[in-house]
Amino acid sequence: MSICLVTGGAGFIGSHVAAALLDRGHAVVVLDDLSGGARDHVPAAATFVEGSVTDAALVEAVFAEHRFEHVFHLAACAAEGLSHFIRRFNYTNNVIGSVNLVNAAINFECRTFVFTSSIAAYGAGQSPMTEDTTPLPEDSYGIAKYAVELDLKAAHHMFGLDYVIFRPHNVYGEHQNIGDRYRNVIGIFMNQIMKGEPMTIFGDGEQTRAFSYVGDVAPVIARAIETPAARNQVFNVGADVPCSVNHLARATAAAMGVPDAPVLHLDARKEVAHAYATHDRVKRVFGLGAPVPLEEGLARMAAWAKAAGPRASSRFERIEVMKNLPPSWT
Repeated sequence: MSICLVTGGAGFIGSHVAAALLDRGHAVVVLDDLSGGARDHVPAAATFVEGSVTDAALVEAVFAEHRFEHVFHLAACAAEGLSHFIRRFNYTNNVIGSVNLVNAAINFECRTFVFTSSIAAYGAGQSPMTEDTTPLPEDSYGIAKYAVELDLKAAHHMFGLDYVIFRPHNVYGEHQNIGDRYRNVIGIFMNQIMKGEPMTIFGDGEQTRAFSYVGDVAPVIARAIETPAARNQVFNVGADVPCSVNHLARATAAAMGVPDAPVLHLDARKEVAHAYATHDRVKRVFGLGAPVPLEEGLARMAAWAKAAGPRASSRFERIEVMKNLPPSWT
């Protein structure tokens, strides 16, 4: 049994990773500031510490108390499109917070640092994205994620800290924050349907993504510390088959039992038009089977969402740059 820290473990993917680690017999401590997660998402068997990775003194104290063998870093401000407009907040949380953890992992001699990056690191015009594709991030979120990837590689070279980097994409499923108006399009659609509102789509809806069920992603991340061939490697992880946002809206409405739910097209925003990745490396190293089909994953999430009920769509109150901010976000 290993002692593992999971940052962001009250959040969406983090709570599933924490549960998967517990199922595999590891001890888990969750560090989360609850800004995007919920206390009741933390598995009961995990130890919970409320706080932020940006608090260097707290991070050091938690490491000193628990002497972690492995770190799973999933805490992030993950609103890719919004990151253009919250640049200072983005870099403070996604870079400085990560560096606090890397410092502590080195100083307390952790064995492995598992980091969830993003295919946002690749940028535009590079689909299908492979791990050998040169990252050219176009938004502040992708830049931050790639900066942490580079820092981990430097820390391995200088201090011998082993790492495993995952680049998940468009993950959906139970425990997702469906009240977040800036990210998680499936959650946004389901929340709008339950509130009797039209599903909002930026632009013509022909932009494509591959949507990944959390049950195909979180267990792989949890297995990283038990897979020697994964050490010091980067892995795309997620679904193989892309679809348009228009198709996704129809499939989500069907899963929610409202196939004729209305759609409202908003002005297009500046975003990558087509983004999907290949997964040959993660399949080879982790021996993965067939992923959950989109319709099945949507049905599972829809059942959870309807049981949980609609959520208020909160606004981010710390916008730093107003220029070109989509009107629907103001």
